[in-house]
Amino acid sequence: METEQELLTAIKAGDRQAMKRLYERYLGYAMSIGLRYIPNEEDAEDVVQDSFIKILTSIHDFEFHGEGSLTSWIGRTVANKAFDFVRRSEIISFTSTIPDVPDEEPELERIPPEVLTRMISQMPSGYRLALNLSIFEHCSHSEIARRLGITEKTSASQLSRAKQILIKKMKDYIKRHRI
Repeated sequence: METEQELLTAIKAGDRQAMKRLYERYLGYAMSIGLRYIPNEEDAEDVVQDSFIKILTSIHDFEFHGEGSLTSWIGRTVANKAFDFVRRSEIISFTSTIPDVPDEEPELERIPPEVLTRMISQMPSGYRLALNLSIFEHCSHSEIARRLGITEKTSASQLSRAKQILIKKMKDYIKRHRI
């Protein structure tokens, strides 16, 4: 498999097949990110397609910073497009009450990635956005608050509640599947 740098060099040289290879190589990755934010698969597919249009039209401006940087850039592009979609299309409710967090967390490795993605996608949008921004985008509460237009306390509450819901879903899954 060609490296990110080889793929990027081919695309910047005008190789249209390299663009196709980039799309095919990262489509599943992009969809998994889209589905973390957007529960409806058709909407997620639309957002991913829009993301690839943006990626392919702005790839000449992308600066390569080592293996993994192209993947990260693609992931951030999809996450930002998905985040914008949710902000435009869903009514997002927030709470500023911080719930008690369970003491023990189930082992994340025991849950298949597609199941975990589905669990996250089923959460109310405020929880889902806060969780995705914190866990996958490594945003602080101040950044989450800024991006969602809420207070830091509300961000902490949203994230805490999202984790609580996810832990319960994971425990239920492990119990049902006896893994």
